[in-house]
Amino acid sequence: MRVGKFLGYHVTVCDARPVFATATRFPEADEIVVEWPHRYLESTEVDGRTVLCVLTHDAKFDVPLLELALRLPVAYVGAMGSRRTHEDRNRRLREVGVTELELARLRSPIGLDLGARTPEETALSIAAEIVASRRGGTGVSLTGAHTPIHHEGPGEPAGRIGSVA
Repeated sequence: MRVGKFLGYHVTVCDARPVFATATRFPEADEIVVEWPHRYLESTEVDGRTVLCVLTHDAKFDVPLLELALRLPVAYVGAMGSRRTHEDRNRRLREVGVTELELARLRSPIGLDLGARTPEETALSIAAEIVASRRGGTGVSLTGAHTPIHHEGPGEPAGRIGSVA
């Protein structure tokens, strides 16, 4: 949440489980919603600046949410999980009719390879991938690279970032 706020996003945490969706657990969230994430997303306005991060590792939350999210005009859809979880999730998404083109939009496992081990480092790797996606970056080290340091592009403000706890 802290990194999302730092980047200027309006941060919403949504979880159907009241024990997880609390201000105590997420004091920096702008909004905490106790609802099934896909139902909340159905009733929420999104646009080309919206970022969705799915962090549950639980198919009963992930599949309905991602089935919807991958069909919306949002900037970024990422899902946390191991490579095995990713493969199982993709199989389940295909079973409910998600196309290969739609699946190609999913960033999973979420984040850039920074060698992250702690929750804070993981958050940084996710934020780095979101920024790279938003600005057209490669995620490659600038040392020795022949890529622009600053990419041209719109200077629009950050949008909404949502996560499922």
